[in-house]
Amino acid sequence: MTLLAYSLYLILAISMTIWVAWTLSTNGKIYLIRCFGHDAELATSVNHLLVVGFYLVNFGFIALALSGAGTVKDAPELMRFLGWYVGLAVLVLGGMHFFNMGAVTRHGKKVADWVHQQAPAPEPERIVARTRSDSLLD
Repeated sequence: MTLLAYSLYLILAISMTIWVAWTLSTNGKIYLIRCFGHDAELATSVNHLLVVGFYLVNFGFIALALSGAGTVKDAPELMRFLGWYVGLAVLVLGGMHFFNMGAVTRHGKKVADWVHQQAPAPEPERIVARTRSDSLLD
């Protein structure tokens, strides 16, 4: 029964983490672009970094929580085990989300301004937009 409990926990917690990361990444893109002064390239880069950090923290938490779990002997214990550990994983996911939202809201524009100050001005001939067919010709 313990193996079943651990397996169900891993399936549920990892699936939720992947779904939440994908949902936040997909739906948060416009928010990040606006927070970073309409710099889509910077927002996309930060979005990817947030997803990687989100995975690292949550998968680490899932593994640590499982390492401290005890044995499960019957069906009622299985339900309590899943309720406690999956609930804890959901709280960590929510906490990470609100922490990230607060940090981006508070510091996004400052970071965008700093990045623009550090980056050299683009050369005029490099500003030409490339299409997909142009890259195939290179």
